[in-house]
Amino acid sequence: MNFEQQYSWWQTGVIYQIYPRSFKDTNGNGIGDLAGIIEKLDYLREILGVDAIWLSPFYPSPMKDFGYDVSDYTDVDRMFGDLATFEELLAQAHQRQLRIIIDLVVNHTSDQHAWFRESRTSRDNPKRDWYVWVDPKPDGSPPNNWLSVFGGSAWEWDEETGQYYLHSFLKEQPDLNYRNPEVRQAMANVMRFWLDRGVDGFRLDVAHYIMKDPELRDNPIASAPRQRGHRPLYEYDTQIHLYDKGHADLHQVYREFRQVVDSYNGDWPRVTIGEVHIFDLDEWATYYGTELDEIHMPFNFKLLYSNWEAMTARAVVDELEAALPDGAWPNYVLGNHDESRLASRIGKAQARVAAMLLLTLRGTPTLYMGDEIGMENVNIPPEYIQDPPGLLHPAFGRDPCRTPMQWDDSPKAGFSDADVERLWLPLGDDYQEVNVERALEDPGSILNLYRRLLEFRKATPALQWGEYEPVDPVPEDCFAFTRLAEDGPTLLVVLNFSSKDRKIGVPEIGTGRILISTSLDRSEQVDLDDLLLRGDEGIIIELEQ
Repeated sequence: MNFEQQYSWWQTGVIYQIYPRSFKDTNGNGIGDLAGIIEKLDYLREILGVDAIWLSPFYPSPMKDFGYDVSDYTDVDRMFGDLATFEELLAQAHQRQLRIIIDLVVNHTSDQHAWFRESRTSRDNPKRDWYVWVDPKPDGSPPNNWLSVFGGSAWEWDEETGQYYLHSFLKEQPDLNYRNPEVRQAMANVMRFWLDRGVDGFRLDVAHYIMKDPELRDNPIASAPRQRGHRPLYEYDTQIHLYDKGHADLHQVYREFRQVVDSYNGDWPRVTIGEVHIFDLDEWATYYGTELDEIHMPFNFKLLYSNWEAMTARAVVDELEAALPDGAWPNYVLGNHDESRLASRIGKAQARVAAMLLLTLRGTPTLYMGDEIGMENVNIPPEYIQDPPGLLHPAFGRDPCRTPMQWDDSPKAGFSDADVERLWLPLGDDYQEVNVERALEDPGSILNLYRRLLEFRKATPALQWGEYEPVDPVPEDCFAFTRLAEDGPTLLVVLNFSSKDRKIGVPEIGTGRILISTSLDRSEQVDLDDLLLRGDEGIIIELEQ
């Protein structure tokens, strides 16, 4: 069997997320743009070695939520370029065998979108039912107790028409009504618009929100606020969100969307990836579809939200492997534009261990721009805060992980030549030391570790599609597993989650040769009955047959 042909590019490749506002500015306004991404394609493909780019939204938008409030799904905001620029980006990426995945905001639009502006003109408007409009209670209060993720009620009163509309996020982001088949058809047509231009897939924003309880029942109150990983507690966490998202009827919508995407598979496979923040993995797995006919890969965030401990990581991976439906493809995420930077969460030393874990587990990894050079959260002065949750409470803001990419040690870190007083967000204070140019010059940098791991992964069937098997016994602050593909050597990955040296003894495995250490300074034969793993070190070993 030719295993390479059995697997699609989105299964064997590595995805790199770009937040366009912060990647590279070429027009001098202090905000990144599509031309800047074109300029850096050789870095992404030839220097770093990723296989696909996921672009956060670049559509026309009032930017209340920085592009996740879309006012036109079939164009490009002039801040970022135009449709011709996007098509050039697509062409240039495809010339380099680099795939393009675009963000599709399916749950809501901007309140400035033509659909909503028409919908709110009157109760009789043909597009009224494209959104969720509901009468008030007899006392004039909202229909139920649902909360916005960003704070306050999820219902906004419209004085003109005397009804509330639903917004799971900002009031400027009204939720679409997917119980209306015209809405589903309209979004399918949006997909066709971009697929006709050659995009390789879609990342579906907050995919688990699109269908709500048709009876609009109140959410239960949590007996204690529910902590969501490393995030601080806030009002939204005081409820159990049973009825305001994730109703089972959404599965039919994703089956319909999947049919649209699969109809474009003639020349090469297209992919859908869903942002699904569900940590009950049995429920999470339903988003693949009972016949694997819904979302190709619902994003798996459990490692991102878990405590950074070896036993916890092992448990998450084993639980995921057990929960996957037959034939479903796993994936892992350790950072994105909504979360604290990886190096800030777990420390710079462990960020190297995390890189090895992410790029050696079975399944598709997604990297967040800047993590490959060890960028950390940036302290944002109050007058610079942009993010809506951060404006309500600085601890909730996502600006610290969205700051401009640090390319070199020039005054604006190579991100921009803008003659402006300030960039859209401030640079990190460390940009003169932590940047791509300096990292490339340092043989032992985390960037060169990522490059080595990506190069090795691309050349190694065991890491692309091989089986995963945990290894016991190892010290409780270490995680070890093997990867094996048919007709290839077995690889042993051993990761030390502590800062102390650890002895690993797995005598039944025998001996092997270290291929890569997270320190990039070891290549030697080792006896696995008495293996020294240094503090904060991970190693990949090729076992002797």
